[in-house]
Amino acid sequence: MSARIEALTQMLAQDPANTFARYGLAMAHLGEDRPEEAWREFQALLEKNPDYAAAFFHGGRALETLGRLDEARAIYEQGIAVTTRTGDGHTRSELQAALDILG
Repeated sequence: MSARIEALTQMLAQDPANTFARYGLAMAHLGEDRPEEAWREFQALLEKNPDYAAAFFHGGRALETLGRLDEARAIYEQGIAVTTRTGDGHTRSELQAALDILG
């Protein structure tokens, strides 16, 4: 496990509601080719902050890596609904592109 993952894990132990650390940990897991761990962190992040748009995109990527394509489609669709509601057009377009690629 990398020093970055260890540091972020320690930050979360002190403050489990720290969305910045949770997102950073999920991304660190993705960067180290640990998609299952990344997905768990994205899920935890979305449970606490259901409007965290980037978690939908990168969470979907983690699910794709795991071969869980139906779940990836569903998370992209949820993200599209959230970003439409919140007015985040940039992330919405990225989510739509990812969904279109999956077909």
